[in-house]
Amino acid sequence: MTKKIIGITLGDPAGIGPEIALKAFTKEELYKKSKPLLIGDSSIVNYYLEKHPELNLNVNIIDKPADGQYEFGKIDLIDLGIIDMSTFEIGKVSAVGGDAAFQYVKKVIELALAKEIDATVTNPLNKEAMNLAGHHYAGHTEIYANLTDTDKYTMMLADGNLRVVHVSTHVSLREACDRATKDRVLDVIRIADKACKDLGMENPRIAVAGLNPHCGENGLFGTEEIEHINPAVEEAKSEGINAYGSLPADTIFSKANGGMYDIVVAMYHDQGHIPLKLLGFVYDQEKGAWQAVRGVNITLGLPIIRTSVDHGTAFDVAGEWMASEVSLENAIDYAIQLAENSK
Repeated sequence: MTKKIIGITLGDPAGIGPEIALKAFTKEELYKKSKPLLIGDSSIVNYYLEKHPELNLNVNIIDKPADGQYEFGKIDLIDLGIIDMSTFEIGKVSAVGGDAAFQYVKKVIELALAKEIDATVTNPLNKEAMNLAGHHYAGHTEIYANLTDTDKYTMMLADGNLRVVHVSTHVSLREACDRATKDRVLDVIRIADKACKDLGMENPRIAVAGLNPHCGENGLFGTEEIEHINPAVEEAKSEGINAYGSLPADTIFSKANGGMYDIVVAMYHDQGHIPLKLLGFVYDQEKGAWQAVRGVNITLGLPIIRTSVDHGTAFDVAGEWMASEVSLENAIDYAIQLAENSK
C-alpha cells in the first residue's frame, strides 16, 4: 500500500505543539507507515532544533507536498514565515501566535481539499489567542466545518476501546439540552456508524446515551428521551444501523470501554469528554506531573480527514521539553488508518 501523506500543523507556536511535533518526528516508525509533512514556521522549528541538537533532525523547506523527500531524520516543512523569534515569546497568549495557528490550519485544509495530502492532524491552538487575532471560532472543529462548507459534523474522541461522538459540544449546558433533537441525534448516529465502518468495523454497535438521569425514568425526570432520543434510535435501527438506547450515561461508558459497544453517542460536551479524559489523562501525584496524556480528537462528517491531539497548548510548561507526544502519535495513527480505509 502506498504510504499516505499526513499534513501535521504546528499548533500555536507559543504552546507545546512544536515540542511534541519534533519528538514525534524523531520516531523512525512514523516514516515507515506514512509520509509526514509539517505545516508551520521554520523560525520556531529551528529555535527548538538549536536548543536540542540531540534530536539530530534537519529541515527540508518545500513549496508543495509533492516536493517532500519523507526520509527519516529530515522534516519536510511548508514554511508560512509568520513568526519572528526575535520578538516572539514562548508560553504567552498573543495575537500573532493565534494568527499563526489559524493560518497553519487554513493551509492544511486547503492542501487536503486539493487532494495534495491524504489526511490532516492538528496540534493544539489557543482559542483566546486566535480570537485576539480576529479569527472568531470556538475551536478547530468549527474552523474545519466553515472552511469545508460542512453542515452535519460532530466531534469524536477516542482512547483505546472507548470512542465517543457528541450531539453538541461548545455551547452552554442549557443550549445543549435544546440541541438534543431527534434529527440531530439521528444525524450523529449515522455519522458514528460511518466512522466505525471507515475504521474497518463491519457492523458497529452504536450505544446512545440518555440526556437525563436514568434516561428520564419514563418521563419523571424529563421527556427528551421519549420525545427525541428513543425515536432517533428506532429510526436508525430501521435503516439497518445497529443502535442501542437510550442508555443511562452513568454506566454506558464503562460498558463501551469493556467492549460491549464500539462507540457512544453522548448528548453534550462534558458527558463525553469526562470519561475519555478520566481514562487518558493520568496524573502522577508523587512527581507532580502528568504520567500520560492520551486520546485523539477526530472531526467526523467532513469531506477530508482531520484528527487532533486531545489536549491544550499548555502554555505553563511550553518550552520546558516535558510535554508528551503520545496523544499526537495516536492522532497520526488514526489519520493513517482513516486514510488507508478511505473510499
